[in-house]
Amino acid sequence: MWQTIGQPKAVSLFKHSLGTGNLAHAYLLVGPPHVGKTTLALDLAQALNCQGDEPPCGKCQSCRRIVEGKHADVIIIDVNSARDPKDTKPRTEISIKAIWNLQRSASLPPYEAKYKVFIVDGAERLSDEAANCLLKTLEEPPPKVIALLLTAEQLRLPPTVVSRCQMVELKPMPSAEIETILVEHHGVDSDRAKLLARLSRGCLGWALRAAVDESHLAQRTQRLSEMFSLVNASWEERFVYAAQQGNDRTSTEEIINLWLVCWRDVMLTKCGSEEAITNVDYGATLEDWAETLTLPETVDFINSLQESLSQISQNANTRLVLETLMLDMPRKEDKTAHAISPTPVAL
Repeated sequence: MWQTIGQPKAVSLFKHSLGTGNLAHAYLLVGPPHVGKTTLALDLAQALNCQGDEPPCGKCQSCRRIVEGKHADVIIIDVNSARDPKDTKPRTEISIKAIWNLQRSASLPPYEAKYKVFIVDGAERLSDEAANCLLKTLEEPPPKVIALLLTAEQLRLPPTVVSRCQMVELKPMPSAEIETILVEHHGVDSDRAKLLARLSRGCLGWALRAAVDESHLAQRTQRLSEMFSLVNASWEERFVYAAQQGNDRTSTEEIINLWLVCWRDVMLTKCGSEEAITNVDYGATLEDWAETLTLPETVDFINSLQESLSQISQNANTRLVLETLMLDMPRKEDKTAHAISPTPVAL
């Protein structure tokens, strides 16, 4: 049984290809984080190697070993693959060594299954050398080998790599559909489900994680509180904040994306479209900001946030990007204290 939810077109495509035996040697699964790319990739790996009558059955030894990450012929490659155990520094790229290992494994026949499946998670993080090395495998694919490249940022991949894969796009789900799934299948309170569905931005995986792990919302509250306080902060305080974030690219992107959604909510509130906001638990705060910020300065800062994400995707220095945002962010000395806290919501 396919575990992928909310992606009927993608599932239908793979079912048809499996039924006709017309499989591509490489697929590029494109979609935002937590939209279901990994789940779909594992579903396909199970379907390819299932020992049951209706693949993927999810019950046979092959299916169980794949979902447990113990199958010898289904290998996931990410930024931590082929890592020296003594290396404790955070890694931002998939190394060429990881792709060398992939190539060596791909040159051998499957050990215990019908197909070897290589899942490159976060393919946009391939180093230039690794991408060029992988290209050789994509150009001359060995038999019984399927490569699945997962990415949230297709434009960061070399066009030569993209052109040798069949693209499968995974689109965000409607928030109402996610809300229903949370309430009816996971027992989440309706108010909490509505908030999580909005915050997930169509990514069911994020909503399911946040439903069971309070740290997701706690981190969001902390980051938004910091942003609200920065509007009233001095220039020195703003630059101290930028320095404290360091050069963690992933964290910086998460922060900026969170800010972008919040400032979009300010714009929507200012335009009288409160029903479309994402941060539904910050209603009073957004109304306060909409009253004290002008539409041009709100839109200008939204543009700055979007530009900063583009710069980070091009490997700009994250601290410099944040410092520029500190200069671009509107300053409002008269913001009231209640703007730092969300409106109480029964969750």
